[in-house]
Amino acid sequence: MSSTHFRRQDAAGVVFNTTRWSLVLSAAEENQPAAAQALEHLCRAYWYPLYSYIRRRGNNPDEAQDLTQAFFAHILEKNTLSSADRERGRFRTFLLTALNNFLVNQWERGQRQKRGSGQGAFSLDALIAEDRFDLEPVATGVTPERAFEQRWVESLLETVLRRLEEESAASGAAGKFDSLKVFLVEDRGTVSFAEMAARLGMTEAALKGVVRRMRSRYRELLREEVAQTVGHPSEVDSEIRYLISVLQG
Repeated sequence: MSSTHFRRQDAAGVVFNTTRWSLVLSAAEENQPAAAQALEHLCRAYWYPLYSYIRRRGNNPDEAQDLTQAFFAHILEKNTLSSADRERGRFRTFLLTALNNFLVNQWERGQRQKRGSGQGAFSLDALIAEDRFDLEPVATGVTPERAFEQRWVESLLETVLRRLEEESAASGAAGKFDSLKVFLVEDRGTVSFAEMAARLGMTEAALKGVVRRMRSRYRELLREEVAQTVGHPSEVDSEIRYLISVLQG
């Protein structure tokens, strides 16, 4: 997955990179194909937290699939973005607020989409979605909103890990990545450096250097992905801190 950046100036004339969500916000009331593509990309990347949220609101799998698809068909229309608050431009906040409004309207108007109606903005794999939902931890006292944020963080980290894996494959190091990703996704101490170095035929010092560079690149990609979902680069650090707090419970 490539990262999309654009260039724009703020009121003071300072040039900064415009990422997907800030592009969408700046073009909410304009017919800009690039903005529409950026929004669709974000929706594809973060559809599962919404599906999970709809399921936790008491809908069965068929209903959740239909409602998720209908919502994206709704949100991808340009005029639905006119309510987006550019001063509080986090994509996850806008998305959940828009979804709740959509669900209320669906019930009030009695316009829930029928299965197979063809109204979805893009196809969702219902089997994958439900298999994933079945694996979610059952925690008492966790609201659907908090669970949504937890699934959001998981989707974000999956995207980061997938990008890092793609970069490793492009450099011919896919096999090594499969072995070393344990140092990114597992608890520290699950595998020792000495054990992994022996397994890969490396010195422990060389292995630590590789893992250090991998972790550094992982952090860079994390910042890039978070930047895609906030309205301005200055919001990246605070968003990362918040998402870490969600992950830690």
